[in-house]
Amino acid sequence: MKLYADTTPRFATQLALDALLVGWVVAWIWVGNTVHDGTMELAGPGERTAASATSLSESMGDAGRYLEGVPLVGGGISAPFEQASSASQALADAGESTARAVERLAFWLGLSIAVIPILVVATRYLPGRVRFVREATAAQRYVDGPGDLELFALRAMAHQPLHVLARVSDDPVGAWRRGETAVVDRLARLELAEHGLRAPARGRPAAGQIPPPPPHPPHPPHPPTGAAS
Repeated sequence: MKLYADTTPRFATQLALDALLVGWVVAWIWVGNTVHDGTMELAGPGERTAASATSLSESMGDAGRYLEGVPLVGGGISAPFEQASSASQALADAGESTARAVERLAFWLGLSIAVIPILVVATRYLPGRVRFVREATAAQRYVDGPGDLELFALRAMAHQPLHVLARVSDDPVGAWRRGETAVVDRLARLELAEHGLRAPARGRPAAGQIPPPPPHPPHPPHPPTGAAS
């Protein structure tokens, strides 16, 4: 998989944009966490209210149960305490419910604040980035040697604007058919540049290829038989 271009300016641009995207994601995650933590502080009063009301409810319940044992008047004396215990428990439930609502609000608020800016940038940047990786990876498999430059030259004549082709040759199709090396090279480099690739040097094998063996030197001619020594 080819993630970055071979040419230095485009490679530097891609690397800088990728770093900016990562920084953007990290920054908004931090903002989302900060908003979440700040919102969670609003749950503090509800939690403290729930804890205090629960403690009061338990105390009132204990007092009511203790007073029930008083002879003759125990039931009448314990009734207000039981009512106070029930009211305190209702207040505790309300405080707990408020705290849970704040927790849900903090979660969704922090998540939306972080995710929305990230998605806005990612949906604009990533499709082009993925398209480059796919096209460059596919094109890299065809850059095996100078002979494959003709393929990219042909694609250049189909894809490049006419005014760009005119700067290369007055008759690019004819030059391609005649196999003119200079024109084919220039056309191929135009197309390869679109994929962030460099053209292989002519006369030099591409990476991973085994160079052809050097030709054997011609044998010296044998002296004619019967020549004078």
